[in-house]
Amino acid sequence: KVCEDDDAVDDLNREMYVCVEQTIKKDPDNLNSYIQLLSASRYLERIADHTTNIAEDVIYLVTGEIIRHGSDSSKEEAGF
Repeated sequence: KVCEDDDAVDDLNREMYVCVEQTIKKDPDNLNSYIQLLSASRYLERIADHTTNIAEDVIYLVTGEIIRHGSDSSKEEAGF
C-alpha cells in the first residue's frame, strides 16, 4: 500500500511539472510563484519516498525480509 501511494505521489509530481510548465507559458509574470509550487511538489514527493523507505525498514525489522530491492510480489506479500 505504501509503495502504491508513493507511486501515486510520483505521478502527481510529474503532472505538476507539466501543469506548471503550461501555466508559465501563459503567465510568465508569476514565475517565482510557480517555481515555489514546483519546490513544494518536489518536497512532498521526497516525503513520500522517505515514508516508503521507513516502511521498508519496518518490514525488515519485523520480518527480516529485505524488500527494498525485491520484486513487486515480495512487496505485496509484506503488505506494500
